[in-house]
Amino acid sequence: MKDTDKTIEIEKDMTTEAEEHARMHKHGIPHKHEHENTKAVLNRMSRAIGHMEAIKTMIADGRDCSEVLIQIAAVRSAINNIGKIILEDHINHCVVDAVETGDKQVLEDLQDAINKFIK
Repeated sequence: MKDTDKTIEIEKDMTTEAEEHARMHKHGIPHKHEHENTKAVLNRMSRAIGHMEAIKTMIADGRDCSEVLIQIAAVRSAINNIGKIILEDHINHCVVDAVETGDKQVLEDLQDAINKFIK
């Protein structure tokens, strides 16, 4: 399977998940995942994947290590920004909905997710 095929397959998987009407949290409460920034997140993910492919080519071509490291830093920043958008959406939608329905587990899950995200 070529790298571009893998990218398309990953994007299909992400789209399928984004279109999923509801999923069950580990605590058993249905949770919709319809966010206003889904398309923007997927577009940013596609750009980051493309950027990583370009870095892979740079390495294969023997480009200067400093140039490669600068590009890796750029991708890391882009991925962190994607995470921030997802976190903002999660707080504005999922956490607000959970508070309105009395689901306190969501706050524990949020804390766990933030701890993993900022590691």
